[in-house]
Amino acid sequence: MAAAARDYQKELVGQEKAQASSTSYGEVDLDELMDDPELEKLHADRIAALKKEAEKRQALERKGHGEYREVTEGEFLGEVTGSKKVICHFHHREFVRCKIVDKHLKLLAAKYFDTKFIKVDAENAPFFIAKLAIKTLPCVILFRDGVATERLVGFESLGGRDDFSTEVLEKWLLKKGIIVHAKGENEDEYQAPRNLRSNTNGDSDSD
Repeated sequence: MAAAARDYQKELVGQEKAQASSTSYGEVDLDELMDDPELEKLHADRIAALKKEAEKRQALERKGHGEYREVTEGEFLGEVTGSKKVICHFHHREFVRCKIVDKHLKLLAAKYFDTKFIKVDAENAPFFIAKLAIKTLPCVILFRDGVATERLVGFESLGGRDDFSTEVLEKWLLKKGIIVHAKGENEDEYQAPRNLRSNTNGDSDSD
């Protein structure tokens, strides 16, 4: 009798475990989930969004986005008109402050893919140096749809120090709306003038 009672108790415990397992996992029919039209639509939308983003990135890469490049005077016009937002550094190879700007722009170019980052050797671009009335280096000019809208001359707007951090330049560019955070802050506050602005601060390398 004792043995029979133990066997009966074991059978009851086994049935309870089987029932619990069925209750925990059997209520969700994976086959039904796979056939759910709403989930299928969400999946399709996600795939389409990823594909669109990849295509956009490839198109920007073909235009030179994602890196900090030097372009010639002959290439300059096509570069600034070929992208919506362009940051161009007019530099001199021997100026220490130009090298400082290069260092920071190279870091930012990899971070802000939607904006093109380029530089032009001022000595080899006399036409555009005169056309843009560049008198002091380093000079960083911001272009929107091929139009120069703002410029940074020297380091006065960055604290007037040579050892400013990349974040200081980044904040200045964000304020101007030429770069935006990856999560997509809007640019409503940015209202750029449509004319060139010239600033000849005396703290730069060359006049």
